[in-house]
Amino acid sequence: QVQLVESGGGSVQAGGSLRLSCAASGFIFSFNAMAWYRQAPGKQRDLVADISSGGSTNYAGSVKGRFTISRDNAKNTVYLQMNSLKPEDTAVYYCNTFAYGITYWGKGTLVTVSS
Repeated sequence: QVQLVESGGGSVQAGGSLRLSCAASGFIFSFNAMAWYRQAPGKQRDLVADISSGGSTNYAGSVKGRFTISRDNAKNTVYLQMNSLKPEDTAVYYCNTFAYGITYWGKGTLVTVSS
């Protein structure tokens, strides 16, 4: 059974930092690309960043230079380091992967950035 469990969300002032974690289980983590998405109220769920099994990364233009996605295969964990946070980063952040022919999502972790 594939499971993705996010943690690290919270409330922070603009300009601050947070690090999100996603603990994965139920598949061979090192073989899979992983991604972070986010969904703000009234908005669609959008890709924030992804990382391939080989470590190649991709970022949405709105977060490029501020966020960093990384993975620790020994811990079956993917991270999203978020720096210089802005109020527009406020959203529920979701961990995502594709395994056994199915797309999987975590339940999400809320990030609130106040001005």
